[in-house]
Amino acid sequence: MADDEGFVSASSAELEQQDDAVAESVRNKGLMEYGCEHYRRRCKLVAPCCGEVFWCRHCHNQVKDDSEQDPKKRHTLDRKQVQEVVCALCSCRQPVAEHCSSCGVRFGAYSCLQCNFFDDVTAKQQFHCNDCGICRVGGRSNFFHCSTCNCCYSTSMQGSHVCVTNSMHQNCPVCCEFLFDSIRPIAVLPCGHTIHQECHSDLMTHNTMTCPLCLKCILGQAERARMWRYYDDQVRDTPMPEEYRNLKVGCHTLADSFCC
Repeated sequence: MADDEGFVSASSAELEQQDDAVAESVRNKGLMEYGCEHYRRRCKLVAPCCGEVFWCRHCHNQVKDDSEQDPKKRHTLDRKQVQEVVCALCSCRQPVAEHCSSCGVRFGAYSCLQCNFFDDVTAKQQFHCNDCGICRVGGRSNFFHCSTCNCCYSTSMQGSHVCVTNSMHQNCPVCCEFLFDSIRPIAVLPCGHTIHQECHSDLMTHNTMTCPLCLKCILGQAERARMWRYYDDQVRDTPMPEEYRNLKVGCHTLADSFCC
């Protein structure tokens, strides 16, 4: 609009929009340009356990736990205990926050101050589960929290999965990595036990068709039907010797016994 002398001036609303645009530009500076192999983010974590600076807990654990030769010095980082971060753009060391107190940049397009977690890759659809106490990926609407299993499962499993108390609060039975906060995809077996998808595939590759924990069949319903048809054919074509007939054997999957 024009003033009494004919000069054009911006309205307060327009100025406010311009200020917001400038502020947003500052906050988004360096988006997707910083980070490590695990996360894209614009700050590093100051590990309270050793005082050193790392991009994330996984980077810390690779150096201080996986690669540490002295067993007495090995330790992992609890990111919830982190009190300070270092801005990747201006190197300002400061208390944990969503934005840099010096240059104003946003540390992550997704930020969770409960977990001290920052990530610029929002396509993961991160969300914080209060019941789990950690951030998950995949979109909040696609998951539900099972109070018995004490973890988040896909909504496609709601009402149909077998509950196992604290199912993910244990190590993978194959690789021994703790499952609950693992960043690798996890499979839920028909028996309710959990395992990394990659480890599950390895079991199948080596013709291991039972859960390493309870020995129940880990095949899906269709695959299990094909397997039983194959065994039925084998039994029919290979009669049991007389001395072993009517011998009872147990089945972990059916939790029952039957005669040969």
